Amino acid sequence: MTTLDTRLDAAIAPPRLDAIDHLELWVGNARQAAAFFASVLGFDVVAYAGPETGRADRASYLLEQGTARILVTGALHPASAIAAHVRAHGDGVHDVAFTVPDARAAFATAVRRGATPVWDPWLEEDEWGSVTRAIVAAYGDTVHTFVERDGYRGVYTPGYEPAQLSRPAGSPVGLEGFDHVVANVEGGRLEHWVSWYRSVLGLDELTHFDEEQISTGYSALRSTVVWNHGRVVLPINEPAPGLRTSQIQEYLDFYGSPGVQHIALRTSDIIATVRALRARGLRFLDVPPTYYDEARQRLAGVDLAWDALTELGILVDRDESGHLLQIFTEGITDRPTLFLEIIQREGARGFGEGNFKALFEAIEREQARRGNL
Repeated sequence: MTTLDTRLDAAIAPPRLDAIDHLELWVGNARQAAAFFASVLGFDVVAYAGPETGRADRASYLLEQGTARILVTGALHPASAIAAHVRAHGDGVHDVAFTVPDARAAFATAVRRGATPVWDPWLEEDEWGSVTRAIVAAYGDTVHTFVERDGYRGVYTPGYEPAQLSRPAGSPVGLEGFDHVVANVEGGRLEHWVSWYRSVLGLDELTHFDEEQISTGYSALRSTVVWNHGRVVLPINEPAPGLRTSQIQEYLDFYGSPGVQHIALRTSDIIATVRALRARGLRFLDVPPTYYDEARQRLAGVDLAWDALTELGILVDRDESGHLLQIFTEGITDRPTLFLEIIQREGARGFGEGNFKALFEAIEREQARRGNL
């Protein structure tokens, strides 16, 4: 978007984003991806769309846990855009969709403010009501869909039917919703995308971290968090110069473009959640025991179950508003791209700045094993 465009359209109010409606992953095998999210992460498979429901080109499974919705979609034909996306990127997040009160207005104002349109607003109806959607382009091949579903009583949208699948086995996991969704962009493009979210979608900068705050002896990155002062929180990372290949550059090399690096899921009892996830077979990054010697000093005065945190490898941090607990999985796809974060906030609004060094050293150990550091 040019400076002139910004100047001309600054008077147009940005679209109102209420929440992250869902994340859609385009994958090589939707049935197997749905099984992973259900059996390992404890999501319920609540809806299905495919040839049986009038969607001849794809198979999609909707999974829910708390307020988090994850849609996994696979191609049924090799010439489809879904198949091309998987060939280029591997399994990954194609759509970060937002719930809005008026999808047509959100699309029109976003385009007026500089967004590239992908799909004009369309309405779908069935006996359960109606849903209106529209799509604009974001970083790389990622898109943002505006979803207006107020009053819709069906399982998801028209074209989806309740899934005839049993609930996942194992103890409940206790994930409550999305906390934030992190994007990786090319070096030198962070400022562009922060400006894009500000000028196009009206998001504000929450915080910024430079390479002096996020670095190890080998690599570094820069990060800015944009948000809507509510439930839409979108950190954006770019690689910074370092002695070796940063985790962000490794992602870009293997994904082939900017994209979603990790999904942070919120819980109110991270110890119980991580115990359940480990029992289901989810693998997390290793944390050296020496981390907890420093963490106990940094979190002095905060009543924490240190033995359990140490046993499970959960990281801790604090800021002026409170403290948080977090843990990161290994990659959940074949390429070293997408991973998950589990986070419990006790007042803290930060992102674990005190854990950056330990986290990135753990990621670098995995990079070294792959020969990519």
